[in-house]
Amino acid sequence: MIAIKTLRLILGDQLNSQHSWFAHQHDDVMYVLMEMRQETDYVLHHAQKIIAIFAGMRDLARQLTQAGHRVHYLAIDDPANLQSLTANLDFLLAQYQASECEYQAPDEWRLDQQMADYCRHLNAEKSTTNTPKITARMVGSEHFYTRQDEAAELFTGRKKWLMEYFYRHMRVQHQVLVDASDKPVGGQWNYDHDNRKSWPGTPAEPADFRPLHDHSALWDTITAAGVNSFGEAHAAQFRWPLNRAEALLQLAAFIEHALPHFGEFQDAMSTKSWRLFHSLISFSLNTKMLNPREVVAQVEAAWRAERVPLAAAEGYIRQILGWREYIRGVYWQHMPEYAEHNVFAHDRALPAWFWTGKTKMRCLSSAIGQSLEHAHAHHIHRLMVIGNFALLAGLDPAELHRWYLGVYIDAFEWVELPNTIGMSQYADGGLLATKPYVSSAAYIDRMSDYCKGCHYDKKLRIGEKACPFNSLYWDFFARNEATLAKNPRIGMVYPQLRKMDPVAVVALQAQATGLRDRLDQL
Repeated sequence: MIAIKTLRLILGDQLNSQHSWFAHQHDDVMYVLMEMRQETDYVLHHAQKIIAIFAGMRDLARQLTQAGHRVHYLAIDDPANLQSLTANLDFLLAQYQASECEYQAPDEWRLDQQMADYCRHLNAEKSTTNTPKITARMVGSEHFYTRQDEAAELFTGRKKWLMEYFYRHMRVQHQVLVDASDKPVGGQWNYDHDNRKSWPGTPAEPADFRPLHDHSALWDTITAAGVNSFGEAHAAQFRWPLNRAEALLQLAAFIEHALPHFGEFQDAMSTKSWRLFHSLISFSLNTKMLNPREVVAQVEAAWRAERVPLAAAEGYIRQILGWREYIRGVYWQHMPEYAEHNVFAHDRALPAWFWTGKTKMRCLSSAIGQSLEHAHAHHIHRLMVIGNFALLAGLDPAELHRWYLGVYIDAFEWVELPNTIGMSQYADGGLLATKPYVSSAAYIDRMSDYCKGCHYDKKLRIGEKACPFNSLYWDFFARNEATLAKNPRIGMVYPQLRKMDPVAVVALQAQATGLRDRLDQL
């Protein structure tokens, strides 16, 4: 029997090969990675998400072994695998007679609670003559800019959390895109208004520089183990990174070929391109293959070298240094109750086409179709097409949350839940977003080519051919006037609604009611 003192647990989103744990080899330390039904089954996941996480875990285990570390890997089909995190830890601690259990801070509340409870149990147990007393402790993941409670600490005493305030604070604190006087370079903190162009087809979308992998054998193992999933696996031609080295190559390719145009087209959508100028590194970031500091530093360096416009660099950095850290702060401040928010009492089930993409609405067919095809869609697809429709149609925000969590390869609850419940569905009543992000067909038409050739007419509000977004939009505000009318960011919606012919409003609401009653047929 190998003499092991310490088991160190590595979770599936902790694929950070640069963690200080690995700086030195210890013959009495065993690193543990587990493929578990506990993690594949708590929501229904996209096939590519399961493949990518398992493949990344296996590659990290290979790297650690080659570097001389001891590794115990529990594959999904291992007969010794009990398919539960704590049951497997009990088994391995007993097998190796280890006296210490260490783990990196989990990013999801359910895992944080599971490990905290487990560690309290271990630390409270008394040793016996046959079993040594086991001490357990958590260490940092060494990934984020901020602590879990740092955003809450910053907003202590303030009535409202605002991402822009947090973002400016982060820029100054970490000296990103600021001058010697801590003022924003270029004279503005935010170039969002410069980053809202539709894409006319030029410049051309860059090539997809991601490497190809054949994970057919891994996929066969996953399916043979009985793991359920949805979406296209594309196991034989898999494009998501295995490790840090591949993620760094992808980041470099993005900065060189796509970032120069990212800013102006970051909100654009097109049937001709699902990637456009987006980086597709969110999976690498959220599994910690990449560190946000190196991403921000490389983007800022590209601007200082005059390789990218300031608006593009600022817009991208805002997503990572600002939004990503801010949303994490919201998550940890409000969990676990946050998942239950439903201010509009929406309770309709997701239409069947959320699982097939087969709807006559061209925008949703494209956005959901590419999500099922690639396990990815950029933020405007998620917010202003899928999320927009879900909010207008009154879909259950908890059910929508589980769909988002399962379908997107970069979705882990700490980042996905606030984006869905707060930003997309406004189900928290304004804790996160300052207004509901909804629109009629006009916005979608302005930012995409989806309305051209659609079964529905973007200009019509009433009738079989009328775009569903139009009547659903006005009905949403009419139904929720008591909740929303005093919101200063709603703008001219209610003055316009009050000027409408009451008969026309009744007709719009009847149209919307009919649509909500037959969502599966849209």
